[in-house]
Amino acid sequence: MRDFKGRHFCGEVILWAVRWYCRYGISYRDLETMLCERGVSVDHSTIYRWVQRYTPEMEKRPRWYWKRPGFSSSWRVDDTCIKIKGKWAYLYRAVDKDGDTIDFFLSQTRNAKAAKRFLGKALNGLRDWEKPETINTDKAPTYGIAINELKKNGKLPDTVKYRQVKSLNNVIEADHGKLKQLIKPVRGFKSLKTAYATIKGFEVMRALKKGQAELFQFQEGIMGEVRLIERQSGVYTV
Repeated sequence: MRDFKGRHFCGEVILWAVRWYCRYGISYRDLETMLCERGVSVDHSTIYRWVQRYTPEMEKRPRWYWKRPGFSSSWRVDDTCIKIKGKWAYLYRAVDKDGDTIDFFLSQTRNAKAAKRFLGKALNGLRDWEKPETINTDKAPTYGIAINELKKNGKLPDTVKYRQVKSLNNVIEADHGKLKQLIKPVRGFKSLKTAYATIKGFEVMRALKKGQAELFQFQEGIMGEVRLIERQSGVYTV
């Protein structure tokens, strides 16, 4: 994300806007006003373009810091509905038993193929000891099909226990709600691509807020989050 060159605003200002939008659940117009109070005159449509351009990189570059699968032997997996241009899409998500984010995937469909693709994404690059010992879902049959296929393909150990205990998924249901508090001010996504880019920003800021990268932050609290994002963006060095 070292391509702020040529932008009318410096990288620090762009990151202010992107981080604030993704962390605090505000509208683009409200953020335009907030930046104006800081002496930065920028149109809300420009902020939207910044979010679309930089959130995928903001999610990708610090990913190693907040995704710590070695601490996640028990996964809670579920999907939630997101409306995009008047139609439903499905956000697949996984958290551990403490509510820490493991991974997420936005799909136009809700079926075994989409569930398999999501779980494959979450498992990608993990060593055997990093993979879950238990996966808990709701009663949807698609997850069982996906898990069995991943076991047959050798991507998931045969020893992994698959459970369908609704009460154990309360932690991810609660996390869905907190994520949707950030989504609500958006007032509708225009496409799957723009929705996924924005949600990536929401998810990574939620993970940082949960403290999932605090071991790698040079400061405590919010400023530690800020500096981590800035370092990964080439804006701030220690």
